[in-house]
Amino acid sequence: MANAASGMAVQDECKLKFLELKAKRNYRFITFKIHAQQVVVDKLGSPEETYDDFQATLPANECRYAVFDFDFTTDENCQKSKIFFIAWAPDTSKVREKMVYASSKDRFKRELDGIQVELQATDPSEMSFDIIKARAL
Repeated sequence: MANAASGMAVQDECKLKFLELKAKRNYRFITFKIHAQQVVVDKLGSPEETYDDFQATLPANECRYAVFDFDFTTDENCQKSKIFFIAWAPDTSKVREKMVYASSKDRFKRELDGIQVELQATDPSEMSFDIIKARAL
């Protein structure tokens, strides 16, 4: 289904992998990229991978969408998990690419039912582990 506003289609694999992350916890994270006018799966992170591993997969000069399954312990000592949607648009990426990702983001995010926290970052410091942790609580 192409979106009239952005002309962007979303590959079914994106939704399937997201459901596996959400329901089966098969992945710690998934990165997505726009390729040939559609959103496709870029990389899958195994459940053992860390937030640092996830950050290392994001390209320094290209935009990406990502979901990250963040496990944490509350102050009451409860184990919890939140699924983050991260729109990665580094300052060093091309203006046109940033515009395409920005105009397609909401439509793509609606395809992923179960996102709990959204974060936009143009620099690694804007999505540091401390920020993720603070937003999860």
